[in-house]
Amino acid sequence: MEDILDVCHLPYSPGYPVVCMDESCKQLVGEVREPIPCEPGCPLRIDDEYVRNGVAQVFMEVEPLSGKRHVTICERRTMKDWAMQVKGMLDERYPEAIMVRLIMDNLNTHSIA
Repeated sequence: MEDILDVCHLPYSPGYPVVCMDESCKQLVGEVREPIPCEPGCPLRIDDEYVRNGVAQVFMEVEPLSGKRHVTICERRTMKDWAMQVKGMLDERYPEAIMVRLIMDNLNTHSIA
């Protein structure tokens, strides 16, 4: 943990960006009934019944010191998908960087090998 905190306290450098990367599975839901619009003194009313529209994998990158963010939506979450996201980040968003300092958790799919 101390290593991560040391990296987070480094000053901003475009040649050595600090990027936090993670993914999340999100359920896609739709409404069964049309919400009832707001009226004076009455808020928007939304029925709690919903229809399930599957799931999506959300890959997120954040460079906290510059405020940059990037989000990609995929159908699945495998080691290959993770590696392709890292490759895309390095090739497309940080091609001029000397070294990208990547902060990520230790999920089993977070492997470049």
